[in-house]
Amino acid sequence: MAEQKEAQQAKIIIPDHLRAGVYSNAMIVNHTREEFILDFVMVSPPGAVVSARVIMSPGHIKRAITLLQANVKRYEGKFGKLAEAKGPTGKRRLGFHPPT
Repeated sequence: MAEQKEAQQAKIIIPDHLRAGVYSNAMIVNHTREEFILDFVMVSPPGAVVSARVIMSPGHIKRAITLLQANVKRYEGKFGKLAEAKGPTGKRRLGFHPPT
């Protein structure tokens, strides 16, 4: 008789100081060979402030991208096609945009 392992699930706890979340309307991505650094930014006159920094390994970034793509597909299946937000105009290069 083959035994089946039950999937172990970790209980995820969100600390009180993180429950409200943070808003971001821009993101800066940098990387080294060992890690990706994601700076989520809130751009609001007169400037911009990093609201969160997430550092991930390249392998985990790849998994996160796959997870995000799957969730966008599910979202669009339920609510309709998403339009990509327009990037900033002018000389300011802050925002979610691919490199030039």
